Amino acid sequence: MTPEQAPGGGRGPAPARFVALGDSLTVGLGDPVPGGGWRGWAALLAGTLGERPGGVELVNLARSGALAAELAERQLPAARELAPRFASVVVGANDTLRAAFAIERVAAALDRAHGALSADGAVVLTACLPDPGRMLGLPAPLARPLARRMRAVNTVVHAVSARYQGVHLHLAEHPWVAERASWSVDRLHPGERGHRLLARGFHTALAAAGVGVGPPPALTLDGPPPTRAGSARWMATRGTRWVADRCTDLLPGLLGLALQECRHGLAGSGRLLDAAAERATRGALAALAEPDGDPARKAPATVKGAATMTG
Repeated sequence: MTPEQAPGGGRGPAPARFVALGDSLTVGLGDPVPGGGWRGWAALLAGTLGERPGGVELVNLARSGALAAELAERQLPAARELAPRFASVVVGANDTLRAAFAIERVAAALDRAHGALSADGAVVLTACLPDPGRMLGLPAPLARPLARRMRAVNTVVHAVSARYQGVHLHLAEHPWVAERASWSVDRLHPGERGHRLLARGFHTALAAAGVGVGPPPALTLDGPPPTRAGSARWMATRGTRWVADRCTDLLPGLLGLALQECRHGLAGSGRLLDAAAERATRGALAALAEPDGDPARKAPATVKGAATMTG
């Protein structure tokens, strides 16, 4: 690493780095700072890492709207150049909102990112995510296909984190996820309280895994939580447009998925859709080579041994 000027004119080691990869959740949307911009859970967590306050430098490479493949292709090379001590790989929700969703591509991208960062010696943080259909309150025929996709992504995240012995946070299972006060007005990104709780969850998971950390992130809020009136205004005005903008290529396909869901519901065969998704997820995990790179040995489709923090 590049040395820094030390007190007295000497040269000291550069601070350790925490490199955050992902999408808008890691950008910090929902946790604004005075003057514009976002703070978010990664910045809150970075301040508690290391042996002294400020001893770990945060480099946030996350980009709003990022897909798993983009993380592996664009963010990962930049992250490896920085030789981080800590790295977070939290992505996948945007993949579920795309018509071209394929769990095989998501699995390959996550495995590539986690495997490379782990091989470089980084402590890698991952998290499973709540499904966007439930957070947006979509009707059941629309929400169920998205929930099925999110379960597939979370299963892959669990398995990949386990095989590389990462530090995993079961975010989707935390009680605060169901609390409206923890979310911003868009209902998809945590508010300040949610980002603080997310940072604190990762801090607890790191400590449980034996990683040295400082005091946990504070839960005292800098600003008021979103009000119900503010949330209603957002959904009535910007919310509909947000869904349209974010899901332009998904909406036709999602309507087809909803019709399929309704047909299977009327026939009482919805379990067939679940079974097909589970087969695809198992196949995606089985297609991954072992961490030693031997393609003749396949990755297990079960999740065991990851350092976890549940709600």
